[in-house]
Amino acid sequence: MKQSKEEKMNVTRRSFIKNSTMAAAAATAATQFPHVITTHAAPDSKIRVGLIGCGGRGTGAALNVQDADENVEIFAVADLFEDKAKAGAEKFNIPAERCFSGWDAYKKVMAIDDISYVILATPPHFRPIQLPAAIDAGKNVFMEKPVAVDGPGIRKIIAAGEAAKKKGLGIVAGTQRRHQANYIEAIKRIQDGEIGDILETRAYWNQGGLWHRGRGEDWTDMEYQLRNWLYFTWISGDHIVEQHVHNVDVCNWVKGTHPIRAYGMGGRQVRTEQKYGMIYDHFAVEYEYPDGTRMFSQCRQIDGCSNSVSEAAVGTKGVSNCCSYIEVKGGDTWRYRGRFTNPYVQEHADLIASIRSGEPLNEARRVAESTMTAIMGRESCYSGQRLTWEDAINSEMKLGPDKYEFGPLKTAPVPMPGKHKFA
Repeated sequence: MKQSKEEKMNVTRRSFIKNSTMAAAAATAATQFPHVITTHAAPDSKIRVGLIGCGGRGTGAALNVQDADENVEIFAVADLFEDKAKAGAEKFNIPAERCFSGWDAYKKVMAIDDISYVILATPPHFRPIQLPAAIDAGKNVFMEKPVAVDGPGIRKIIAAGEAAKKKGLGIVAGTQRRHQANYIEAIKRIQDGEIGDILETRAYWNQGGLWHRGRGEDWTDMEYQLRNWLYFTWISGDHIVEQHVHNVDVCNWVKGTHPIRAYGMGGRQVRTEQKYGMIYDHFAVEYEYPDGTRMFSQCRQIDGCSNSVSEAAVGTKGVSNCCSYIEVKGGDTWRYRGRFTNPYVQEHADLIASIRSGEPLNEARRVAESTMTAIMGRESCYSGQRLTWEDAINSEMKLGPDKYEFGPLKTAPVPMPGKHKFA
């Protein structure tokens, strides 16, 4: 059901009620870090936002942050491609002098002092470059998931998260289930023991195929790959990372930690044409947590199959889908009866409220760990080998070209289990 404007505002304003006692701390933060949105100037102060990445998710996130607070202004936009940057500027009525394109467009947005909040919605490969730059520039950040495509990138995200803590800056990731009331209540109940000790968790994102942009006559290899970024592991991480990370993140949330091992298989059975780059169309991974319990993970992008986007937890006393019900053996069944709010809006409302309270949220490490979980699963499937967390997160394997420029760019071969080497 579509929320009214009043309902949207109430979601955010309720979050601000508790902030008055934090004014002194927030004022201190303002002195030290002038870019921080602070309580003493809120909730009626203008929040100027820079949008970096003007694709569908980026413009969606910009609309979401506007719905999260009545005093938000999309102040500048940036995209690698001029046509996308101009489309974003037109959508949000941005003048030409605050519309940027090119490889360094994100830096131009971050150099604007009036901007205190940036949205990072470029393809995942670029998150480990742009998040540290945003923190260095003193900006609060909303970044889309996933947050990297390889181990070196994950380590940069974690380091940027620690730097943000020292600067008093907020970071929220696009794992919106973490801000969704039914998930929050269900997982709290699970962690409080309502289904007993967790025996296993399950994660699914099985669906049909997604978009492909084709190839423009004047596109170089680099432009072609970037405009069809889903199909190139160096840009997207493959769909186990780019999409399935949501479900993996829920299971890590339930367990309160990340897995220590992965053992999986996958392949490229239907999407075999060259236009689909080198990614797989299906994965299945068994993850092991430190206590020996398992997460069973499936993701697939093949038309004409049974679909499921869901999670589950099985305990010694019962089961839950982690979001709306708990069924206990021989006991009561719980169903979520609370209000539903748009989690894509709520994640921005929560970030803004936390910044104004002087206690900014920082989700960098947990989304990095969930992204790393998916990367570990991908590489186990690609190689056909069991992988450990330590091997995966400490890997020096860096995906992507040595230089970012338009021109020739060879498509990497499809990873073959038994031959692909993970280092």
